[in-house]
Amino acid sequence: MSYSTVPIFFAQDDPNADPSTIGALPPRFGLLDDSEDRWKTFQSAIGCLNAEAPGGVSYKVCFLGRHGEGWHNVAEAKYGTEAWDAYWSKLDGDSEITWGPDALLTPLGETQALQAREAWKSEIPKGIPVPAKFYSSPLRRALDTWKETFGLRSNDAVLDKSKRTVLILENCREQYGVHTCDRRSTLSSLVTIYPPPTYVFEEGFAEEDPLWQKDEREPKPHIAERARAVLEVIFREPDIC
Repeated sequence: MSYSTVPIFFAQDDPNADPSTIGALPPRFGLLDDSEDRWKTFQSAIGCLNAEAPGGVSYKVCFLGRHGEGWHNVAEAKYGTEAWDAYWSKLDGDSEITWGPDALLTPLGETQALQAREAWKSEIPKGIPVPAKFYSSPLRRALDTWKETFGLRSNDAVLDKSKRTVLILENCREQYGVHTCDRRSTLSSLVTIYPPPTYVFEEGFAEEDPLWQKDEREPKPHIAERARAVLEVIFREPDIC
């Protein structure tokens, strides 16, 4: 199965887009159309694409959210990328910061997740399609970002309580190996912190991290293979968003 993007809707789709110009949380999540009917127009366009698609072809809308700032990000900024990759990333922390294993969000990271929640709240009245299905990395910084954005806060939430469910996929995580911040917690500890029914671990999710290795950093082609595996899970579902 092959996958491609439709580069006509979002600013991020432009191959020459400058991330520093777009920003981490652009207006309308990057949607180019800034009209009052923007999301209605967008959903209509997606509907037309699917209606006119040949057999075996389908279109989905994926909102990809990065985790907020983690303590490992602070440490890399503190020591510089070269020293971080060569030495500090292999440790669990220094005398001031703990970043491994499974680095947590900083207070700024938590604030960034709340800013994402506010961005969703501002676009919902405009008709943004709220995802019918959510997927997350098993790393705590990602799960806590999802929790702050879509979970909790029952009186001021983005999602109805019945829809606050996220499927946790082993493959839905960033590059692993060597860096202790990328070694995930055990399943038994994660279930205690992120209990059902809100948090659902995929079938066969292992107790110990089966991917992270102390002396080998995951090669980039393998990251692409895992991303493809996640897309295959997503495209097996009937949900469009």
